[in-house]
Amino acid sequence: MALRDCMVDWSAYDYHPVVHIPDEYTILDLSDGIWTPPQTKYSIGKYNEIRPNMYNTELFGSTRLIHVGIDIGGPVGTPCMAFADGEVSHFGYNPEPGDYGNVVITRHNIGEIPVWALYGHMNATSIEGKSMGQRVSSGEEIAWFGAHHENGGWEPHLHFQLSLVEPETHDLPGVVAPEDREQALMDYPDPRLVLGSLY
Repeated sequence: MALRDCMVDWSAYDYHPVVHIPDEYTILDLSDGIWTPPQTKYSIGKYNEIRPNMYNTELFGSTRLIHVGIDIGGPVGTPCMAFADGEVSHFGYNPEPGDYGNVVITRHNIGEIPVWALYGHMNATSIEGKSMGQRVSSGEEIAWFGAHHENGGWEPHLHFQLSLVEPETHDLPGVVAPEDREQALMDYPDPRLVLGSLY
């Protein structure tokens, strides 16, 4: 467990589901770099997974392949909820191929520690009417899965990522290079700390 994780007493709180996932879903294994459509409507992509050949656009520079969020796959328009009370920190559109497309970042206090949560690959409605500092309530719908043309070019899913480092803009590195892995795992803790044991 990373030192920064130890500063946050994650287990002291109950968290609202970020996505209502049915009991039956597929746990993806992308460690071979091959995307196979899941046999179920919803799927989970793992944290801290090495994914060769998955990130081939110029954005990733051919070196970033370690995933530091959790992916929740499902239908376009699937709602995403705030896991706890907080506020909108950043939001916007990241247009590069392979990027997040529409993204919302929220800020929460877990005890005395600020934590940020990134919701990536959302639809355009997700950033409409948002303002920095806007309050969000636990369980409030704040974003919706985007389609291929608006989510960076991916199958519809949520990239959910926690951060103990304040973002400078509506972006966080969702995959990192091997030499950055150790620091990234400290900066971006396992989302299952709030999502629960999905796999």
